[in-house]
Amino acid sequence: MLSEEYLVECKIDDDQERLQQTPPPPPQFSSISNPPYLSQYETRDPYNINQHLKVEFSDVLAEPASTRSGDRVWIYSGIGFEMARIWSYRCLSALFAVPVSLLSGCLFAWLACLHIWCAMPCVQLCNTCLPCLRSLWLSVVNIFITPFCSSVSRCCTGLYISLSKD
Repeated sequence: MLSEEYLVECKIDDDQERLQQTPPPPPQFSSISNPPYLSQYETRDPYNINQHLKVEFSDVLAEPASTRSGDRVWIYSGIGFEMARIWSYRCLSALFAVPVSLLSGCLFAWLACLHIWCAMPCVQLCNTCLPCLRSLWLSVVNIFITPFCSSVSRCCTGLYISLSKD
């Protein structure tokens, strides 16, 4: 049974149909701000990496002004949505958090090992050995390719293309 603090009193006026603002969800179910029991130092997403996952009831479900369900149905469906979202996440994270974190840790350790022991030695080896090859390649380019390209460019400078509609 739900306690009284989760219930919001909404007056229903059957004589007139007028638009009523949907009451905001209780602060325990709102994902707009951090929960009050987490201090500034205990924030688990300090860089807002998962900003796109902050979903509220009004982001998923909304009723147009022409068709409306009862206020109690709307309130209880909002509470049901938030409770299902929170408890489903808690159950799924209890099942998958430890194995996924272990796999992620192993993957990052493997990538770090490859980077430290394979990639960086190859880069340093190339930086050490390539200056000799670089000077040889520059000589080949300056002797053969540069004169050819400059000759072709001088031959093409005398060409003019004009477009006309005849």
